[in-house]
Amino acid sequence: MKRLILFSMALLSVSALMAQTLGEKQLKELKDSFVNDSYAKTIHNIVVANKGLKGLAYDASVAQNADDFFKYNTDVKGITDQKSSGRCWMFTSMNFLRPAVMKKYNIKSFDFSHNYSFFWDMLEKSNLFLEAVINTASKPFGERAVDNLFQNPIGDGGVWNLFLNIGDKYGVVPAEIMPETEHSNNTSQMNALLKEILRKGGYEVRELYEKMRYENYSGEMGDFYQRAQKIKMRTLKDVYRVLAICLGEPPTEFTWKFRDADGKVQSVKTTPIEFYKGIVPADYNADDYVMIMNDPTREYYKIYEIDLYRNTYEGVNWKYLNLPNEDIKEAALASIKNGEPMYASCDVGKQSNTASGVGYLDPGMYNLGQLFGVDLTMDKKARILTRQSGSSHAMLIVACDTDDNDIPTKWKFENSWGPNAGKGGYLIFTDKWFDEYMFRMVINRKYLGKKALKALGQKPVMLPAWDYMF
Repeated sequence: MKRLILFSMALLSVSALMAQTLGEKQLKELKDSFVNDSYAKTIHNIVVANKGLKGLAYDASVAQNADDFFKYNTDVKGITDQKSSGRCWMFTSMNFLRPAVMKKYNIKSFDFSHNYSFFWDMLEKSNLFLEAVINTASKPFGERAVDNLFQNPIGDGGVWNLFLNIGDKYGVVPAEIMPETEHSNNTSQMNALLKEILRKGGYEVRELYEKMRYENYSGEMGDFYQRAQKIKMRTLKDVYRVLAICLGEPPTEFTWKFRDADGKVQSVKTTPIEFYKGIVPADYNADDYVMIMNDPTREYYKIYEIDLYRNTYEGVNWKYLNLPNEDIKEAALASIKNGEPMYASCDVGKQSNTASGVGYLDPGMYNLGQLFGVDLTMDKKARILTRQSGSSHAMLIVACDTDDNDIPTKWKFENSWGPNAGKGGYLIFTDKWFDEYMFRMVINRKYLGKKALKALGQKPVMLPAWDYMF
């Protein structure tokens, strides 16, 4: 440790001595490094005359021979559309459950009310934020834990465990019972208002702490928590009011009428919790369905947990088992062979053409480095650590194709961007793209290998909410 400290001090000293501004000599060197040949002139003329760099770097031959034939498929039931919202995690989780509803009630089409679950998700996230503010009231602004809270008090993004928390507590309802509204489809304005309400309430809690701290010089906080809870409830009433006005109030019970596949009109009177319990598998929980992840920046076969990454105060945090890609693919293929799709999330914006009719993802799709004559080579670990890549979108993996040796060659996503994105709403990605840009999936533990199953018994390594991967 002492040698490391001395080395760091020496490095800083040398760096300070050798640091240079961009002077005339350095600028000349930079200018001389640009080889002003005919190729560079041609590329310059092409680039400045076009709006999109990706279009210029696009290799059309990559997707030209792509086919939509898969050896192994799961049961899918149509494409949904999350519109301008960050609810991909919710849509993907519900898409996993839709086939079970259609089978149980003998219907040809079905969708859940994402608006219903969205209401409870945002209310619960608001409560979690305010509780975290109360618990960190003694820490000053400037500390990472405090600043991270107020930087983004609430949002509509998330992962599978958030749907699990909401489903277990509030259940689900059919789409007809609580339809989408303008503000569930386009969440930015409502979210901005909720953030303002929460920041105001959070600041009041911190001001209360400071006031009581000075009044109670002995350090005794007296009834701080009781008074802080009153501020919290007053703030949550404002949150509830905004949610109810923008989204509508969720039902506590409902009567759902539908026409079954035989043309008969059916009626079901139930509650959201009873409806949820009637459609989810008995083992659909955080113990039997586990999140697995490929994060080469951390040790494999270890469990990691992200602090405060949940929505309900009492719910489960985001927790995952870190595995090498070969283990993940083996488990994923086994799941698909058994007819079970998987919640998955990835860096969908990288090397992907999601245009209507294309829907293809491959590491060789775009070559900006070749276009500009620069080297952009980075491995997955380097891209993660430098924030060049990270998981950005959740979808359902529904199919896999393999070669003659049953080794995966390509996979298929069921997306939630509507039927006009990709191939009728689906995206095909190569196995090479899986290696580079796939991050996590939720899978039944019965598909995991022995080494992975053994690793599930570990105590999780807790990561902060501001960790670079999340």
